[in-house]
Amino acid sequence: MKFVDEAIIHVQAGNGGNGCISFRREKFIPFGGPDGGDGGSGGSVWLVADEGLNTLIDFRHQRSFKAPRGQNGMGSDMYGKGGEDTTIRVPIGTVITNVDTDEVIGDLTEHGQRLLVAQGGKGGLGNIHFKSSVNRAPRKATPGTPGDVRELKLELKLLADVGLLGFPNAGKSTFIRAVSAATPRVADYPFTTLHPNLGVVSLGTDQSFVIADIPGLIEGAADGAGLGIQFLRHVSRTRLLLHMVDIAPIDGSDPVEQVRAIEQELSRFDPELLERTRWLVLNKADVLPEDERQAAAEAIVEQLGWAQPWFLVSAIARDNTLAVCQQVQRFFEAQREDAAGRVDMLPDDVRLRGDSPAE
Repeated sequence: MKFVDEAIIHVQAGNGGNGCISFRREKFIPFGGPDGGDGGSGGSVWLVADEGLNTLIDFRHQRSFKAPRGQNGMGSDMYGKGGEDTTIRVPIGTVITNVDTDEVIGDLTEHGQRLLVAQGGKGGLGNIHFKSSVNRAPRKATPGTPGDVRELKLELKLLADVGLLGFPNAGKSTFIRAVSAATPRVADYPFTTLHPNLGVVSLGTDQSFVIADIPGLIEGAADGAGLGIQFLRHVSRTRLLLHMVDIAPIDGSDPVEQVRAIEQELSRFDPELLERTRWLVLNKADVLPEDERQAAAEAIVEQLGWAQPWFLVSAIARDNTLAVCQQVQRFFEAQREDAAGRVDMLPDDVRLRGDSPAE
């Protein structure tokens, strides 16, 4: 299945039902008075995050969603039935934007999280609301109000712990195949991944993280070149970036220049991404003679002035890939311990207000 990360949908909430004009007419009950009931409220449209979905492909086939209207009011003081709400399931990580105003309405990041995107109309008032001492037989009722109508842009951002950066053919797909059960397409000729892939790396009980193999980046991506922002948006949610570089590109290009080019695109798209923790992974060590690999890697690291951790691996041979994953796991465990330590350092009255259940 292809990964679909954008969709435009049309949502329409139900209109409210009209109020009723009616009068009580029963034997032996003169001057029965008004008994027209109110109309029911229209159904609303909700989006709900579902962990069972991982793409927006369903919206290629259905783009319009409409909630039912409320029932009209009736005589004998009977109110109309409200329209049922319409619920639309979307993947976790979906950002919803109003197309007309370009306003971000919400961001669904947890399973079961709900977001109201179109409010149903209110039911109209029946004539029972307009009787008075001077108007005992009101012939007035109000219509129901219309429901909201919106064009929405759904944009899916991957929820992954680790994002793989790199030019096309840096070996990202091969790496994720080596460390997880994901099976992105790989080949012995140059091509780039067109759709993101997620893989779960499991190192033991309660030791796992999600890694995203994201389409390769080229210069000008921040301006929309190539896969452009479709790539960059997925990077924004990851906690750790693994910058993968082909240590000896077959086209003779300079690995150092490739790193600089990607850094420039990250800075242009979102300067915060350049400040995020990023490790260097020098891949395809197997293409160099064994006695030259370490020296070539150290030369690249020195030219870059790299201060973060770096690794020399061969993804296709699965050489040193486990060590990278172990270091990643230790990084996340240290983060959790640090976060727990910060909570313990809070004053008791502050911490308990947030952590203790209400009595």
